[in-house]
Amino acid sequence: MTGTGAGVEAGAQAARARALAVLRVRSRALAVALLPAAVAVVLLAGVSTEHLVGPFWRAARWVLIPVAALVLLAAGAVGLVVARARPAVSPTVPIAEESAPDLYRMVRDLADRLDVPAPSAIALTPDCDSWLEDRTHPAHGPPAGVRPGRRAYGPPDEHDEMTGIRGLHRRAVAAPVLVIGSPFLWWMRVGELRAVLAPVVAGTGPSAHPDIAAARRFVRGLDAAVAVSSDPARCPLTRVGCAGLGWVARLLLRSCREHAAEMERGVAAAAAERAQTVDYGLRIVAQEQVGLAYAGWDRLLTRVALPAWRMGRWPSRLDAGVVAALTELSRRDRLAEGFASRLGERPACDLLEEPGAVDEAASLLAARLFHGGPAETGPDWAPVDWREYPEEVVDRKWRIDAARLHRVLDALGVGRPQGPAARGPESPAPDGPTLSRILDHLTTPPQRTPPSPATPAPSPHPDAPDTPYGDAGDGGYGGDGDDVSEAAAVLAAGITAELAREEAAAPPGRDAPDSAGQGADPALWDEGTLPLFPLQPPRTGRELLTDHVTAMVCCAAMDTAGATPGLDWLDGPSLLLHGRRATDLTPRVLRLVEDGDPAPLREWLVETGIRPEKPVRLV
Repeated sequence: MTGTGAGVEAGAQAARARALAVLRVRSRALAVALLPAAVAVVLLAGVSTEHLVGPFWRAARWVLIPVAALVLLAAGAVGLVVARARPAVSPTVPIAEESAPDLYRMVRDLADRLDVPAPSAIALTPDCDSWLEDRTHPAHGPPAGVRPGRRAYGPPDEHDEMTGIRGLHRRAVAAPVLVIGSPFLWWMRVGELRAVLAPVVAGTGPSAHPDIAAARRFVRGLDAAVAVSSDPARCPLTRVGCAGLGWVARLLLRSCREHAAEMERGVAAAAAERAQTVDYGLRIVAQEQVGLAYAGWDRLLTRVALPAWRMGRWPSRLDAGVVAALTELSRRDRLAEGFASRLGERPACDLLEEPGAVDEAASLLAARLFHGGPAETGPDWAPVDWREYPEEVVDRKWRIDAARLHRVLDALGVGRPQGPAARGPESPAPDGPTLSRILDHLTTPPQRTPPSPATPAPSPHPDAPDTPYGDAGDGGYGGDGDDVSEAAAVLAAGITAELAREEAAAPPGRDAPDSAGQGADPALWDEGTLPLFPLQPPRTGRELLTDHVTAMVCCAAMDTAGATPGLDWLDGPSLLLHGRRATDLTPRVLRLVEDGDPAPLREWLVETGIRPEKPVRLV
């Protein structure tokens, strides 16, 4: 305990020393702003005492007094902007105390055990991370979860509890807001969440120190001032002033950047040392769950959620999907065998009164941050349940992609297969969209040509042949070379252009008021910057073509061989043939797209009983 206390004190002292260094930067800036005014006051005092008289001092007064006034005016404007500019706030889902009393009780008990102030409120973020965030700026409004007239943290005053008068003569001070990653609540057990949050909650102690709090306010104000000066919507008259404001704010930020970074390191070190006394052994196990939750969350977003978002549907239970994905991982991976036994313990989401509503709000916010979707549901942006995902997302996605592929072929003037040999002895007339049309068009002689400028070639993906079928656009599938056949290049360019036209015609996202009291915070970020965290760069022409050809094969399998769409928690959309996943489809499609060789795919079609000459149903 003695060593731990010494470590906490050392970290706190280092943080306070750096905070004072940041405040000294502020003091020096103030001194520089006041220096011309001080010289002007001395010159004016010299007149009254008849010491500084003569033409030289008269000229000095005429020059320095206007300069001092201008400097004071500019410094006042900069100070006002720094003090009033709204610092950036992370978009989160606020959790009121009434909707999660057990969670608030656990956090307060943890703060009491750590002997630090309790967070003023709790919010959730759709990511695998947790932190403290100061939202005490007047522009952010009163802290969520703090009742008027009551202190935001600390034990209630005994006199207040006895008399019922709370804080009438005391100014309420709000502690930082505790932001928790929503996947942690669903995957972790209560004890594991408590162990993970211990070093985060311990950070409220240094945050309550006046010097550290003042230094943080100053740095956040400078950052907000830089954002204000960078607003492109300013009129030409204010752009000059904003340029000067931005120059001063950036200069001050550079001056205190190193001190601020060291201050935060000291705060983190002190918090980590203080948290050593709480559930140390369990915290080691919980850190393993943090890495596992992050891997499952990333896989769920890129393989499962992203295809739905592109279809205009957003899964409404992403956090519950994390549990399903990680449970499936524990079944497949020997390294995760012991993790499934944890599911018998109480999950941390039981600390919420309505976990379903919170999961839905976090899922909508995740779609907004990672994909840029609208803030409200509508005809083109509707929630989808996991049970409906195969029919509402997978089947619809494949048929829309297949329809787009045939529209591009029609625009290119590519004819349908003709003659008995192309149609087969029992095939109907070639008046519908068939897979044979795609196979015949992409079948080319051995010679190869570079791709057209409109279809940049993707980088090679050596793991593509062993990757189970998922969303082709999500895996970044590539081949051995950087070129494709001429027919594939032209078709990929047409698909890319068609998708660009569809995206340009899509309506932009709209904001909407929260519903049921569990919506995300009001938008505090620029709508033009959404998505804030895009999952992937734009897909290349070859990836799009592979995706669309695979979709056409899946449609033919469903319409002619009785296959069904499915959902794999780790790989996303899947084709089920006789109840089993088709894991060998993607390499065969790549051979067709990249080499113009249809033999492996045709062989697979014969083995599975798929009729490429029969028309398929499109949307």
